[in-house]
Amino acid sequence: MVKRKSGISKRIGEFSSDRRTLAFLLLVSLFVGGRAWLAEHPQHDPWAPLDLNDPPGWATEAKLLALRNDVPACRAVLERSEVAFTALDPQGEGACARPDRTRLDAYPLAPDRPPTTCPVAIALALWQRDVLTPAAEEIFDSEIAQVEHLGAYSCRRLYGRSSGNWSEHATGNAIDIAGFVLEDGTRISVLRDWDEGGDRQDFLRRVRDGACDSFSTVLSPDYNAAHADHFHLDMSGRWNGLCR
Repeated sequence: MVKRKSGISKRIGEFSSDRRTLAFLLLVSLFVGGRAWLAEHPQHDPWAPLDLNDPPGWATEAKLLALRNDVPACRAVLERSEVAFTALDPQGEGACARPDRTRLDAYPLAPDRPPTTCPVAIALALWQRDVLTPAAEEIFDSEIAQVEHLGAYSCRRLYGRSSGNWSEHATGNAIDIAGFVLEDGTRISVLRDWDEGGDRQDFLRRVRDGACDSFSTVLSPDYNAAHADHFHLDMSGRWNGLCR
């Protein structure tokens, strides 16, 4: 003899089924809504192609890190972001081989625009947009006309030693910044102005700290005497997070 479900049991079963359906529909709506929100905020979407014109987001750092060993993908980001650059032929061999020689064509580097690795080029572009330009406008009510450098490529070991680890400069994966020139000709020198107080010191400290958001390694006069006259900026995977 088959027992029939009571009316209460039947209603409970129907309620459980409705609850599962409601939960499923809620998940679907959250997924659809989430994808729509990510489409409007690609800086937070780990699957969206990186565009340097987007503001920094949750996914930006991971996307930047993924470019370190992928030259074509890195240069595609520059193209997508409409950053003018020239891809130069590889040079060198051994520890000083430079398969990635990427030159920024519109960056205000002086006395010239040396080729670096593509990740350094991207970091320079972000530094200019997010740190250098806002700091110069806020502190000096001016834009930066020149970013003075001491070079990017140098086939040598750290500190010019005869043995030990190779410098990031050996592959052009670093650049040394010595100072800045404003549009009115005012020059801000790392060597002269780092500890002199006033607006120039404030500017140098601010742009040094801001560089740490774009570069893997940032070394300044606070690090040691060898960096008394410049900021060393590189995209090394070995020293990720060093900011002094």
